[in-house]
Amino acid sequence: MSTPEITAALATFTENLSRATTEAEAYDALSALTAATVGVKLFTIMTVDMEALLARRAYTNRPNAYPTSGTKPIVFDDWFQSVHKRHETFVANTLEDISKVFGDYELIGELGCGSVVNLPILNKGELIATINILHEEQFYTPQKVALAQEVLTLPALAALALARQL
Repeated sequence: MSTPEITAALATFTENLSRATTEAEAYDALSALTAATVGVKLFTIMTVDMEALLARRAYTNRPNAYPTSGTKPIVFDDWFQSVHKRHETFVANTLEDISKVFGDYELIGELGCGSVVNLPILNKGELIATINILHEEQFYTPQKVALAQEVLTLPALAALALARQL
C-alpha cells in the first residue's frame, strides 16, 4: 500500500470519526480504516476489565456470527501473557494455529478466515482492548502486521476514547 493511499484512508477515518455520534459509528470508522489499509474479513474489538477479570466484545463487523452481547472471563494462558502482559501483537496464519488458542476456531473457519492479528491497545501503559482482524490463511504477512501496528494503533485508541464518551 502506498503512502498516498494510507494518507487518504487516514483522512477518511478522521472524517468518519469526527462525525460519529454513537459507539458503533466510532468503531465503524476503525473497521473501515482496517479494511482499506490492512484488509479484513472479520473485525472485532474486545475491551478488558481487569478488575472484574472480564472481556467484552464491544464491536463486530459480523454481528450474526459474533454478537456484541455478554462478557467472558479472562483466561490466564500463554496468549494472555503475550498480549495482556507483554503487549505483543499476536499473529496466527493458519486455522490450525488459531485452534491452539481460540476455542471458536471452527466458526472462524466457517467464516472463511484462517489468519488473525490481535493488536493490543494501551492506555496509561495498560491494555484496554484488542483489535482483532481476521482473513484467509496466510493473509497477514510480516509487512501487513507491521502496517497494522503502524496505521491502526493510534486510530484505535482514538476510536475507543470517543466510544467511551458517547
